[in-house]
Amino acid sequence: MDSQWIEWLVVAVLVVSVPGAIWDLISTRAATQREGLQSWLQLAWLGVLIGLLGMAVTRNWLDFSAALLVATVVTGVVLAVEHLVFRRDRQPMFLDSVMHDGAPPPIPNLEPAWLDLGRSFFGVIFVVFFVRSFVVEPFKIPSGSMIPTLRIGDFILVNKYAYGLRMPITNKPVVEVGSPQRGDVMVFRYPRDPSTNFIKRVIGLPGDVIAYSHKQLSINGQPVALTPAPQPTAQQRMEFPNMEWEREQLGEHLHTIQLNPNHPSLELGQVTEFPNREACRYNSEGVTCTVPPGNYFMMGDNRDSSFDSRYWGFVPDRNIVGRAFVVWLNFGELARIGRSIP
Repeated sequence: MDSQWIEWLVVAVLVVSVPGAIWDLISTRAATQREGLQSWLQLAWLGVLIGLLGMAVTRNWLDFSAALLVATVVTGVVLAVEHLVFRRDRQPMFLDSVMHDGAPPPIPNLEPAWLDLGRSFFGVIFVVFFVRSFVVEPFKIPSGSMIPTLRIGDFILVNKYAYGLRMPITNKPVVEVGSPQRGDVMVFRYPRDPSTNFIKRVIGLPGDVIAYSHKQLSINGQPVALTPAPQPTAQQRMEFPNMEWEREQLGEHLHTIQLNPNHPSLELGQVTEFPNREACRYNSEGVTCTVPPGNYFMMGDNRDSSFDSRYWGFVPDRNIVGRAFVVWLNFGELARIGRSIP
């Protein structure tokens, strides 16, 4: 769905929901109970919450992680207010109703809909925020730079603790667990625009000398051997005509790469300026880079259709998001569901 349509949808949700939220604030609890509006008012507040957070994300005021954090804090504050103020006020009302033997109890001072909604949703939002920040996070593959390993439309899961636990939003490591290994498929924040996530394969570790020339990858002076890959299916040959598939071993990862024999190893006109640019040497045949400390050199498996470290430089450790490990959904190719990522 186009981002403009998403923004219009968010605005529509706010327009529909705000009147109900205002009514909940200005009306008495007894009135809302008599009219049977309590459930509708809760939906209105839910629409306000979703609308405001959706607006913040679509307008780039917050990324999705920050929006989840805000939702967790807001519902947590509501839960605290309910516990410290409203719950204390309800106890005498209950005792008073018991004392009216045979008489109708007084109409209770019902909770505002926003209070009931916040209390109900805090646990759900907190669990989603915790799991997404520290355990696993879903991503959708938007481009073909990792073909044939990953296809456009693949929904993948990323292990968030494989490279250490990191603080939400700031992405600062707080617990060291592991570090990227050569051959890992890694999600990271694009160095030139940290609000955008990229996914590539780790080719070079800190201190490595990476060379890519004439479609040949070399690491620390040693050419990486290519072996014939299984033949693509008829459908794949139709999708990717004139492409060559080769097997490549990086560390423990045996994977297939796609090469276009009619495409140059490097398009010099697309190379940009980037930090530590002096660590790379370019010519018409390719590039050689020495990976600086605390950085990584990334490349896509679709070598001739990948905008990667050859063009925009190194990925610093602070930009790491996690390691991709499984395809959990693909609406166009159900057979890919559950496929591990080599």
